[in-house]
Amino acid sequence: MLPGGLLPLLHLNECSKSTQKELGTNQMATTKASLVKLIVPAGKAAPTPPIGPALGARGVKSIDFCKEFNARTVGYVPTVPIPCRVTVTPQRKFTFTIHTPPTSWLICKTLDIEKGSSSAKHDIKGQLSLKHVYEIANLKSTDPSLKGTDLKSLCKSVIGTAKSMGVQVVL
Repeated sequence: MLPGGLLPLLHLNECSKSTQKELGTNQMATTKASLVKLIVPAGKAAPTPPIGPALGARGVKSIDFCKEFNARTVGYVPTVPIPCRVTVTPQRKFTFTIHTPPTSWLICKTLDIEKGSSSAKHDIKGQLSLKHVYEIANLKSTDPSLKGTDLKSLCKSVIGTAKSMGVQVVL
């Protein structure tokens, strides 16, 4: 685990060719938008590693991101890990979207366990009721990337995550 419990996940995403044509340029370097994926505790973003270097390498002032992120997550409990996707434009401006906490974290908090099992079929960490599965799926349905996904599919996803963590789902 990195300092401060921050887990950066970096990924570059290029603009589509149609976007490049619309911009009327053939230079790839000026039309790339980069995508930075971060998981940051709510209200605790700071321009220290790993956030600072991840955004600084793309020409964005990390303090601006941290201030805006902390302002948006003021209503969350301070230890909740919040995934966010930061899109950095070639003009060094950024936008970001905040997503719901990871399903595995929600399951761990529901069962009050530190982490899932390393051998899911042999080491059972706890039992999760269908009511809890429904509540977690309902919370996940508010995620911007999961809009339009039906609740049944989200419940199946939560059950799959629980099984992989060594958590039994019971009626």
